[in-house]
Amino acid sequence: MKIKYLSHSCFIIEGEGIKAIIDPFITGNANSPVKVNEIKGITHIFITHGHGDHIGDTVEIAKANDAKIVCNFEISQYLSKFNLEVHPMHIGGRVEMNFGRVKMTPALHGSGITTENGIICGGSPGGFLLEIEGKKIYHAGDTGLTMDMQLLKDESIDVALLPIGGNFTMDVEDTLRAVEFINPKKVIPMHYKTFDIIDVDPENFVKRVKNAKGLVLNFGESIEL
Repeated sequence: MKIKYLSHSCFIIEGEGIKAIIDPFITGNANSPVKVNEIKGITHIFITHGHGDHIGDTVEIAKANDAKIVCNFEISQYLSKFNLEVHPMHIGGRVEMNFGRVKMTPALHGSGITTENGIICGGSPGGFLLEIEGKKIYHAGDTGLTMDMQLLKDESIDVALLPIGGNFTMDVEDTLRAVEFINPKKVIPMHYKTFDIIDVDPENFVKRVKNAKGLVLNFGESIEL
């Protein structure tokens, strides 16, 4: 299985029966190493919440790849007008899919969807716990530190994808605490350097991580599990 970091909170995860993209913020993202029309073969799109830098290019990618979208119920209702295949979930829900299992986890954040008619309800923000090829990947979405993360320790997570940028999400100090709560084997920082206000050095984070292997992925870089 391969995990590729495209910048911000966007990852591509490839495994048996799946090539998924999470929070596909490509257009308008100066750090993205690819353009939308270069993203091919996507089977699933996971959306953690309704903000534009996370829904991003979901509609265009879904149409071009005939991909299934997985998101909360409220976002699924918003996307239904685009005639896309959407699987609605909500916090705490777990479901079997053709590639493995998905659980939607809590996040402390917002989720309003900005439209030309103003902001509409995007439901509760969340994260995803993906089980693929016997490995568990946790994408936290945008979140503050929460005691609920301690429940993830029992999941024996192989890789945690955690925001570090501060201001909108956890900062480095809180994410270090989150790593203690979650106890993953590996941790990859995300949600940094996209905007000036989250211009944080990921190397400062990984060198301080304890009891897990911290990895900084350059934009466009991959790791194999």
